[in-house]
Amino acid sequence: MKEEYNLTKLKSRKNSYTAKLKKSVTMRLSQDIIAFFKVMSIESGVPYQSFINLYLRDCVLNHRKIDISWDKETK
Repeated sequence: MKEEYNLTKLKSRKNSYTAKLKKSVTMRLSQDIIAFFKVMSIESGVPYQSFINLYLRDCVLNHRKIDISWDKETK
């Protein structure tokens, strides 16, 4: 292996796949929801936004659907 390499002739190029990996979105979340995920992220050592992404991915992979039926008496 060489001690030094001449990299001056190399052309840099942007990774075309990085923009496709994740998309930035703005969401309004309740403070208690954010606090919950922040605690979970600290326990797991994963940043909370990544933790939320992992949780949502798990929901997608397992075809989880939320029950959003509202009870008429609670209105």
